[in-house]
Amino acid sequence: MHLHSLFIWLISLASIVCMLLRPRGIPEYVWICSGAAMLVIARLLAPHAALNAVLKGVDIYLFLFGMMVLAELARDEGVFDWIADVAMRHAGGSSARLFLLIYLTGTVVTALLSNDATAVVLTPAVLATVRRAQLSPKPYLFICAFIANAASFLLPISNPANLVIYGRQLPPLGVWVRIFLVPSLVAIVTTYVLLRFLSRRDLQKHYEPRTSPVELTGRGRMALAGLVLSAIALIARSAYGADLGLPTALAGVATVMFVAVKDRAVPMKVARDVTWSVLFLVAGLFVIVEAMSQAGLLQLGLTGIGWILPKPHAVADLSSAFGVAIISNLMNNLPVALASGAALQHLGNLPSLSHAVLLGVDLGPNLSVTGSLATILWLIALRREGIEITATEFLKAGIVIMPVSLLLSVLVQSLLK
Repeated sequence: MHLHSLFIWLISLASIVCMLLRPRGIPEYVWICSGAAMLVIARLLAPHAALNAVLKGVDIYLFLFGMMVLAELARDEGVFDWIADVAMRHAGGSSARLFLLIYLTGTVVTALLSNDATAVVLTPAVLATVRRAQLSPKPYLFICAFIANAASFLLPISNPANLVIYGRQLPPLGVWVRIFLVPSLVAIVTTYVLLRFLSRRDLQKHYEPRTSPVELTGRGRMALAGLVLSAIALIARSAYGADLGLPTALAGVATVMFVAVKDRAVPMKVARDVTWSVLFLVAGLFVIVEAMSQAGLLQLGLTGIGWILPKPHAVADLSSAFGVAIISNLMNNLPVALASGAALQHLGNLPSLSHAVLLGVDLGPNLSVTGSLATILWLIALRREGIEITATEFLKAGIVIMPVSLLLSVLVQSLLK
């Protein structure tokens, strides 16, 4: 390996490791953006190459912007608090039934608003609900993390990584549903059964339902209506396999303006509360992956695909999915999705392999707290609420849940070809 490539690998991997470990509590995006800037300043990556890498992510930035705005608006207007309260009252005092209802809520939020929304805005609402019911919060909080990944390939809009892997070759909605609906349902059901089993002792308790329900305000109802209409529009858009970034951003802005008719302070409130650093984090990752590709990452990916292709379909699919899943847990699934997407798009039409890789990227991170951006955002949301869930606690659940759900999903997908 040339010295030039060696320095690229050292800086890039150090940046990713620091993103995952957060030394001194410094935010994730600072480490990634610093690493990207260092690569350019040290002339290890040409400025025009870095700019081109950033521009490759425009559709992703617009998608994330729209989804974050929609989710933050719903949070500010109490939509998620209201949904969680409805679940608590319909559970009738049964913690096990509440567990199921929150799981179903997380599935719908992930499918329609992306896994990041489930991690960021549903988590505080769920925590507030179980605190009011005086229940052990961890089983319900684990729902928000695990379903955020398990349901993230139910629809194309359920995970930004889906857009990264397929790029402009994103399958239309009808094709997507035919490919991923059954494997996704298998992952969702398997994750529920295993998580329910691991939480069985905490779910034997009963609680007193609230006598006074959380009321949804007029602005809250407008926000909910805007969310529903936006979700319908995005699903319709994805039916034609069109880019989702710009429509998602426009849907977010339009919904905010719709609610702002009642309260002109809403746009500023949403703008203040959105986690804008996520956009810088993703842009920095695009730059780092571009540098690593020039330093041999793309060739490594192509070599791996070349080794897998001659294998029988089931073996190739399982090798791809589990290989990508393991790497995602070591260095986060977003850079892995970027690198995998680049390699797959370089080779052209490899639909079967692309589908298996997507399962590994989306579902694989349910093993560790650093596996996906959604899980990292979930941890950040918990820290804000004064809750600490250790990597060991997550791993104890993930090591049971992830391999089984990924294995069954990949096998089902292979059988349905």
